[in-house]
This record gives sequence, structure tokens and C-alpha cells, in this order.
Amino acid sequence: MAPIPTPSAEPDDNPDAYVGLAAGRAEDLARERGWSTVRALPPGAIITMEYRVGRLNFEVKDGRVARAWKG
Repeated sequence: MAPIPTPSAEPDDNPDAYVGLAAGRAEDLARERGWSTVRALPPGAIITMEYRVGRLNFEVKDGRVARAWKG
């Protein structure tokens, strides 16, 4: 049986710091800070609710991050 992989640690980063930034700049910054997956979503997008370590979600409205959260 293969060993269960250990997920990498999440960056010590506050998602609220991205609110108000231009979407492209926020994505670049998130990757620089160690987020393995960055997902930009339109307001009201229907998404699954599974939590993924290392993923940062952005709700983007008019080209700017309106909300950001982990998972």
C-alpha cells in the first residue's frame, strides 16, 4: 500500500491583504508568497466546498479582488 502523502503547509498569509488589489497583481503576489493554487472567481460563482490546503480563492469584481479566502 502506498503511503498517504502529507500536504504541504499553507503560507502564513492573511487573505484579507489581497482585497482591493488588481486581480493580476493579487495572483502574482499570492504565488510569490507560496500559494500553490490561486483561483479567481466571478461574484456569485457556484463552487464546490471541499477544502484544499494551499489554495487561495479570489472573488473578482470589476478587475479587483472583492473577497479572498483559503481553501
